[in-house]
Amino acid sequence: MASRKESGVSSSNTLDSPVKQIQIEGLVVLKIIKHYQEEGQGSEVVQGVLLGLVVEDRLEITNCFPFPQHTEEDADFDEVQYQMEMMRSLRHVNIDHLHVGWYQSTFYGSFVSRALLDSQFSYQHAIEESVVLIYDPIKTAQGSLSLKAYRLTPKLMEICKEKDFSAEGLKKAAVGYENMFEEVPIVIKNSHLISVLLWELEEKSTVPSKHELLSLSSSSSHLEKSLQMLMDRVDDMSQDIVKFNTFSRNTSKQQQQKHQYIQRRQQENTQRQSRGEPPLPEEDISKMFKPPQPPPRMDTLLIAGGLSVVLDKHLIQCDFRTLLIRRYCWFVPE
Repeated sequence: MASRKESGVSSSNTLDSPVKQIQIEGLVVLKIIKHYQEEGQGSEVVQGVLLGLVVEDRLEITNCFPFPQHTEEDADFDEVQYQMEMMRSLRHVNIDHLHVGWYQSTFYGSFVSRALLDSQFSYQHAIEESVVLIYDPIKTAQGSLSLKAYRLTPKLMEICKEKDFSAEGLKKAAVGYENMFEEVPIVIKNSHLISVLLWELEEKSTVPSKHELLSLSSSSSHLEKSLQMLMDRVDDMSQDIVKFNTFSRNTSKQQQQKHQYIQRRQQENTQRQSRGEPPLPEEDISKMFKPPQPPPRMDTLLIAGGLSVVLDKHLIQCDFRTLLIRRYCWFVPE
């Protein structure tokens, strides 16, 4: 299995963030799972708020509540006001009400997006210790709880603050698809009574053995859907590289036109000088030949990060994953 660094997130033991570990109550995990089962069937994504407190370098998540589902008819619904009312109500009943992040479900590992990046930047910019919990219901349904916590790396935070997503800005900050996010280790804490209950439930459960979970002969459509998600990501990369090739051709064509214009000006000035006439007035070539707009690099970065996560989710070998990303992602250095 590939290392975490190659999977689109960094998970070194020496994190740069002020949060080194996350301690989450078992009841919070059950609330997140229950929220998805009630409102997030199929490919529907559910989100919610995490509440807790910070103890030294440990973030303790003790409560959560979901974002309510609202339609276009609820245009006057204010999510910020709703969150404030919920936290005010929790404070009145003496429950932890400090905002420490948010959670989101994922559909076959396709959680890396511009919306998640913008949301996590807003949270982390306002509250430095904020995290986002990613819950994978597909993998959890197969008998293995999938709950991971991510934060934006300091380098990506600086890029987002400056809003400099150009090639020069990303290269100067040394930001690539492999160091956009950092994973924070999670520890689930339960009371002794709950631990005893879980032990009894485990004795009575009918969860398949580990060998059955690794079988590819399952009748479910998980493998087919996973490959479809992978194909969609590769298609996104293919479209992105077409945009870059178009940009490269336009830039090269403009450079040739610019060079030909300069040569014509030089020849004309030489002829005017031989006739004793003054040279042509200087002109601002940059205004005459405006460079074409390059495709956004951040979108490409997110596509590569998402593809890397999907590949790592399905245990694709590291060498093949790196080769595939470098084949389709034009900004990744060799």
